[in-house]
Amino acid sequence: MLWVIGIIIALLLLVGLSAWVKFTLKRYATDRADLPGTGGELAQHFVKRFELDDVKVETTQEGRDHFDFGQHVVRLSPSVFSGRSLTAVAVATHEIGHAIAHEKKQKISHLSSRYLPFAHFARRITAGLLIGWPLISAILHLPYAVALHALVVGLSGLLAVVVQLAILPEEWDASFNKALPILAEGNYIPQEDLPKVKKILTACAMTYVAAALVRVLFVWRWFKR
Repeated sequence: MLWVIGIIIALLLLVGLSAWVKFTLKRYATDRADLPGTGGELAQHFVKRFELDDVKVETTQEGRDHFDFGQHVVRLSPSVFSGRSLTAVAVATHEIGHAIAHEKKQKISHLSSRYLPFAHFARRITAGLLIGWPLISAILHLPYAVALHALVVGLSGLLAVVVQLAILPEEWDASFNKALPILAEGNYIPQEDLPKVKKILTACAMTYVAAALVRVLFVWRWFKR
């Protein structure tokens, strides 16, 4: 009975958190004429300001904003790259925060460079086992056991979740040790908009938490089977 209550609470948290993140990012996504430039232009400005000589700024799929530390590329959604809104400004600066940490080789950046590749590998293994386990059983002439399949996939997914959670401090650093002070100290946004930007930057970090919670539920589904 307790595990049922736990799952219900986790689902409510996930739904509520995801809804709040989406609401916050959309709420402040309206273009504003009083902002001096787009998210992409601001990112390019910060690349020059912080002397991130090897960093490029590109567009990517909507909702896939990130800093690729392997390719040294800040990738922004079209709505962020071309948008002139508080959301565009905050998200672009958040990703620049990651770029600063990595390009300046700060200790906090070691989290993603050390653990993120492993998390991606664990997710690929999980997906491969999920799809290919029956074929693997047939090739190796092993009896197909649903419980064993669920256990292996569940453990792989759980490992990916643990790794993702280990990287969360870097997300908070990009939002509140980098982006917020940069925007607060400059003249990039009106000072009265800082509380709104803080909410957006919190949502940026919470997006990562929501993704980890989704993987927790994914793991639970397989253990339940």
